[in-house]
Amino acid sequence: MAEGALVGLYPGTFDPITNGHIDIISRAASLCGTLFIGVARNAGKGPLFPISERVELVREEIAPIAERTGAKITVLPFETLLVHFAREVGAKVIVRGLRAVSDFDYEFQMAGMNYRLDHDIETIFLMASERHQFISSRFVKEIALLGGDIASFVPKLTLERTLLRVGRNP
Repeated sequence: MAEGALVGLYPGTFDPITNGHIDIISRAASLCGTLFIGVARNAGKGPLFPISERVELVREEIAPIAERTGAKITVLPFETLLVHFAREVGAKVIVRGLRAVSDFDYEFQMAGMNYRLDHDIETIFLMASERHQFISSRFVKEIALLGGDIASFVPKLTLERTLLRVGRNP
């Protein structure tokens, strides 16, 4: 992508990062010359992984995407209001992934609030690919904790780390 191209921000908790997240990041990187991945601290969600490990996992798992797309991708933690973080990194668009109609209701409200807070930052929605529409970090954690197979839902390093985190051998 050319210099001066669109700067995007894809925020999330990424606890853990899933193949659905990877899909959205890959597609967003094809649209944005620069893409920031904002890893939200979000202690209220009771994360499985500490913020530093989530940032590390996202960086490791998405490294090939930057090579393939030519986008500059930077992974950063944040704990501020999303529009403040977007301004801080110079993002003009916030990228959000949608899996189902139920996601849209929440995301629609958030996009409206973010626009009211900053008219210069737009929200764009990318529909999850068909094979990833049902994947959520919450379900992945629950399945892993209950002894189920999560190999098709997360990338390899994340699979190993998640199994170790829940006390299972990879």
